[in-house]
Amino acid sequence: MNFEQWQWTNPPQYFEIKENKITIQTQAHTDLWQRTYYHFQNDNAPMFQMATDESHFSFVVKTDFSESKQRFDQCGIVVYLDSENWLKASVEYENADFQHLGSVVTNHGYSDWATCEMPTNCRRVWYRLSRRAQDFRIEYSLDGTRFHQMRIAHLHAATGKIQFGIYACSPENSSFCAVFSKMALQECQWLAHDGQPPD
Repeated sequence: MNFEQWQWTNPPQYFEIKENKITIQTQAHTDLWQRTYYHFQNDNAPMFQMATDESHFSFVVKTDFSESKQRFDQCGIVVYLDSENWLKASVEYENADFQHLGSVVTNHGYSDWATCEMPTNCRRVWYRLSRRAQDFRIEYSLDGTRFHQMRIAHLHAATGKIQFGIYACSPENSSFCAVFSKMALQECQWLAHDGQPPD
């Protein structure tokens, strides 16, 4: 990966880039969320992204969050177009008993959140983000080889050039070291649908 083409949004106070490895030290009270249910708007999570007008591609990254310890500590993948149009996926620490593997999709300023529980001894997860025009598929893997679908989503504003990459944040009064590695851009691994024809 050529990180000279990447840009920060909400740069963290501390980060380190070495070859294909990025370390981010999160800051307290950083998050991404828009309106739904909680009625607040948070838009200050550090994100490191590259821009592309490629309509079909896949992006893979390994995340290490072994130091996360406070509720909602998280790191993962992101497609951030603007404050009201984005998606993210991560494992969010909840408590000593479980974490949430989840994704948030935000269209026109309203977020949703889809989750399932994971054991707290899971401290490393790979993600694969695939784009087919305005549609996206998010997958996760525990070994970097076998990926499992988490979600298919549509971003209304994802026309033409988009930005995508990684993020890390600590919504509560916390900080942890998030490590990203094994990043790769690939041909789109999400094949065209071969079942029911479109209307």
